Amino acid sequence: MNELQLLGPRAHGAPCGTAVLKAVAEDFQVDEVLDIPLAGEGEHLWLWVEKRELNTEEAAKRIARAAGVPLKLISYAGLKDRQALTRQWFSLHLPGKVDPDLSAAEDASLSILKQVRHSRKLQRGAHAANGFTLRLTQLVADRETLDKRLTQIAAQGIPNYYGLQRFGFEGGNVAHARHFAANKSLPEKRNVRSRVLSAARSYLFNQVLAERVAAGTWNQVLLGDLLAFTDSRSFFMAGEAECSDPRLAILDLHPTGPLWGVGASPAAGAAHVLEQAVAQGETALADWLAEAGMAHERRILRLPIGGLTWHYPESDVLQLEFVLPAGCFATVMVRELVDLLPAGQTDNPCVF
Repeated sequence: MNELQLLGPRAHGAPCGTAVLKAVAEDFQVDEVLDIPLAGEGEHLWLWVEKRELNTEEAAKRIARAAGVPLKLISYAGLKDRQALTRQWFSLHLPGKVDPDLSAAEDASLSILKQVRHSRKLQRGAHAANGFTLRLTQLVADRETLDKRLTQIAAQGIPNYYGLQRFGFEGGNVAHARHFAANKSLPEKRNVRSRVLSAARSYLFNQVLAERVAAGTWNQVLLGDLLAFTDSRSFFMAGEAECSDPRLAILDLHPTGPLWGVGASPAAGAAHVLEQAVAQGETALADWLAEAGMAHERRILRLPIGGLTWHYPESDVLQLEFVLPAGCFATVMVRELVDLLPAGQTDNPCVF
């Protein structure tokens, strides 16, 4: 499957040019934003960890080995990219134990920056947001055009697509999900099951969002839409009054799309018709998700880009700084700016 099939059309027009992302790990930096006051005492040891070209699961395994505890006692809020410089929290459950010597886990790819005790373990999805610092190198684009596009994105947001990394190489995770859906079965391994179910839900969501981008309604409220605030998982129905709510204009309130699960879409009107049409076009996947017991949830269609700033430290480098809610993809924002090339390539653009 290609990029357009997995994501959908861009909202802000054709790419402004080409660039390279992640020529080195420092070109893609991520800092987890965690709004949890840590007590300083308790049976859980929380670690603020810096990783370079190391994924989250590998880091957890190394910390577990160094601490001499089972991997199941290591927790983290979210998965972070391997090809990046990232800082994120981990927690270890150590009831009745002193802080272990974790130096064996550290090397050039992993540093423990801080250790704090707390009364509870770190839960999945507990982080509020992620802060990004991206460097687009080998940039070939008109600076004035880029500045206009970035100003537009800051004011209007972008479609909140799931990024290509959710779907695996050439959409392999979706193909894997289709295989299990056709056989009405689930993978035995928990991590594989989680991966293919997530890919299927994300793919269906992207299909709904792609339809609304094509129709120009991804950032508009339709009667019967289900609305949600940027940082909330709860939603409510849009009536006539909600369609003119001033919080829509300031990118605080947004229409949502379905994360498919048990039952029909709870949306109404035109939104319901569109969502059901997408589900009917992918009946096997939609039914499979319901049969797996997935709850029907919602995700905002429009993604505001928090604190977006940019500058050009070199003539062919664009540096971006911004904050996204947890679960959203920085590469989707970059996609609205430029086509990405593999490092060292100067033509034949492809999307990262």
